[in-house]
Amino acid sequence: MQPAKVSVGHRYRIGAPGLVAAVAATCLTLLGAVPASAATLDQIRDSGKIIFGYHPDARPFSFDDGSGTPIGFSVTLCEKVAEEVKTELGLGELVLEWVPITLENRLASLEQGKVNLVCSADTVTLQKREGVSFSIPIYPAGIAAMLRSDAPKALQDVLLGRPPSGPIWRASPAQILEAKTFSVTSGTLAESWLMDRLNDFQLSAKVVPVKNYEDGTLQVLEGAADVFFGERPILVEAAAKSESGSDLILLERLFTSEPMALTVPKNDDDFRLVVDRSLSRQFSSKEFRDLYSKWFGAPDEAALTFFRQSALPE
Repeated sequence: MQPAKVSVGHRYRIGAPGLVAAVAATCLTLLGAVPASAATLDQIRDSGKIIFGYHPDARPFSFDDGSGTPIGFSVTLCEKVAEEVKTELGLGELVLEWVPITLENRLASLEQGKVNLVCSADTVTLQKREGVSFSIPIYPAGIAAMLRSDAPKALQDVLLGRPPSGPIWRASPAQILEAKTFSVTSGTLAESWLMDRLNDFQLSAKVVPVKNYEDGTLQVLEGAADVFFGERPILVEAAAKSESGSDLILLERLFTSEPMALTVPKNDDDFRLVVDRSLSRQFSSKEFRDLYSKWFGAPDEAALTFFRQSALPE
């Protein structure tokens, strides 16, 4: 069933239609958001609905498909979470409401009880944890490297941290890197990381800053840059959107570790437990590989290991 549009977001029901839940949802909408201090599962049980916040332009985690319906990797994960909540509470039906949020108000929306769960993907930091909490990790984010698919194997080996595959007298790892041109988006964490690494290893490689990921991808495709460094999920999306994406490769290595997670209310272990249980079961399911492949391409062994380690045992 397609979700019906409403003024505060998008809703659809899990289970058979029911008058009680619809009336409760309408009344609570008119009364405003439930205080964040109330237990999330109690709110959901009393209202008969669960409210998910999503970013309309956070591909491939959550975005608007053009008709007002949210889709994406995180959206699908959250739909399964809703099913887990419905089972946990023993509800005959559960109204699922989607509320668009922004990068600026996403944490405040959760802290103020306007949404029950942020269904995008946030990097977990100590600063954010002052006001919110997080699920188990849902994506192995961090800085990665994009190259042309015909990039020299010696360059790929050096970036992957492998021993040189040819006679070492031809070029040392440092010489290989110094002979290349690197691209990075201006003003990003990737830029500061790259400059620090070049300084640490006293390398004088050429760095070409670009305005955005689209320009960085183009630099690699046109040969103006040998490597484009950036956040892996955004690199994945940039390669997928490019008409010449088949001419690009993303190395398996993550140069930094910044796991991404769903954002949940602080000090609500009962709700977080349900969320983590759902995610753990999804990661261990046969269908999960297809879900991952749909949005990020076939998972490599590093990705599969990440999800095996993220999933919690029963």
